[in-house]
Amino acid sequence: MRKKTERALPVVVIGAGMAGARLAARVPGATVVGEERHAPYNRVLLADVLAGRYAPDVIALPATEVRRGVRAVRIDRADRLVHCDDGSVLHYGRLVLATGSNPVLPPLRGLGDTLPDGVHPFRTLDDALALRAAVRPGVRAVVIGGGLLGVSAARALAECGAQVVLAQQGEHLMERQLDPEAAALLRVHLEALGVEVHTECRVRGLRCTTATTTESVRAVELADGYELAADLTVLACGVRPRTGLALAAGLDVRKGIVVDDELRTSDPYIHALGDCAEHRSTLYGLAGPALEQADVLAEVLAGRPARYEGTRALTRLTLRSPDPLHALDLAAFGEARPLPGDDVVRLADATRGAYRTVVVREGRLAGGVLLGDLGAVSGLARTWQDDEPLPPAMSLLHLLIDDGGH
Repeated sequence: MRKKTERALPVVVIGAGMAGARLAARVPGATVVGEERHAPYNRVLLADVLAGRYAPDVIALPATEVRRGVRAVRIDRADRLVHCDDGSVLHYGRLVLATGSNPVLPPLRGLGDTLPDGVHPFRTLDDALALRAAVRPGVRAVVIGGGLLGVSAARALAECGAQVVLAQQGEHLMERQLDPEAAALLRVHLEALGVEVHTECRVRGLRCTTATTTESVRAVELADGYELAADLTVLACGVRPRTGLALAAGLDVRKGIVVDDELRTSDPYIHALGDCAEHRSTLYGLAGPALEQADVLAEVLAGRPARYEGTRALTRLTLRSPDPLHALDLAAFGEARPLPGDDVVRLADATRGAYRTVVVREGRLAGGVLLGDLGAVSGLARTWQDDEPLPPAMSLLHLLIDDGGH
């Protein structure tokens, strides 16, 4: 009798981001609870919304029934209940945590629990729309953080006519994905569009002015005492998995919610996926792995054998522009920084604005970066994802031709 009751109870998904929406589309009858007021959307395209290329409805995902604007506040594992902030209580047979991640708000002087006017994170559709409403030609904008999100935001703001400064604490842009040479080319591209780039630049605080009871940002203070004038400040300092619900429910949490190869947490009736999930000590924080996890979990919930064994994730960034000459495609995978003993091949074509590099370690493709011309990316990505030894007769140069060595 108990097993029949469990089957009758629905799958409940907490979180209506890309991972939660993908799962719900594959699990008939799933109930999805989402905090955001919008229908599920493609987060990868937020910079296009900020730049004004896409309206919000264009980036919407295929229709999924979601209880919008509802936040889950407590999980009762004993009775398998989810309590929500609107007073509703949901019974579950299986619960899926797809709670995503929050933007990291750096410990800056002048940045409290309430953000001053003009200071924006860049993580959600509401963030993109708020920035879109605030930006105008000539406005002074400082983007703090030179990773994937910061570069995308800076490029979009420049396209809107803002005077943009990009402040990156590390040695070069997109340190997690790019080698120094590719990062230098990306910097040249941004600077050609009017973005002022500062690397090895540590931000100390924000200088705000107060009118009545409202604080507004006026400048970003650097550690060396220099100030960057700012009407808008964008915080693109990374993300942190949202694990509060899981922690309060007593689930095993390290950096993220710990899951096994069936995306199952320490409670056999609760799963997790996407940005909030830690699988084999890895947090991915990318759309590709989240969607792959959703596909595996849909099979698991249907009672079919399936296992998630990790994702060899390709990072791809397209910096679009109304002028095709000012667009830029970028792809990175694996380890682009060589270790002693690795073989490296680089090809650069200044005329076409193209750059390619691959790293080969112990006869296998360890990683690579392509910027500008991505003709070889599919073949290279397949070679890397297969993780098979390269044929002895294959030259390293052959890896970089358009067919990727296939």
